[in-house]
Amino acid sequence: MQEAINEGKKALPDCLPNPPIGCVIVQDGKIVSRGHTNKPGSDHAEAMALKLLPKDAKDLILFVTLEPCSYFGRTPSCAKTMLQYPVQKVYVGTLDPHPKNQGAGIKILTDANIEVETAVLEKEVLESIESYLLHDF
Repeated sequence: MQEAINEGKKALPDCLPNPPIGCVIVQDGKIVSRGHTNKPGSDHAEAMALKLLPKDAKDLILFVTLEPCSYFGRTPSCAKTMLQYPVQKVYVGTLDPHPKNQGAGIKILTDANIEVETAVLEKEVLESIESYLLHDF
């Protein structure tokens, strides 16, 4: 997760007003792809990392600092996009406080039989992104 936190820092300042989220994808114990939030209307961290995967990717484990989005806004749902790839497990730093998400991204993944673990290095994740999260809706 620390690698995902570091990746998220690369998003600043271009990602604003979106939070600087990071994602790393692991296969066979090695990082095979990375992504971070891009400018508004462009790829989220997960979408960027998934697009950069090698063609022979399989049995993937994702580490993402914020719960994958569940809804189509300016970009497609990251959680639903993950279903198009051979994702086995997702480690999430913290849940998204946005009322359109708040666990809905996790539900999409678990309903598809993808194992999810939340609150991974949550204190460290929140130190890097909490001031960028929207809390007033």
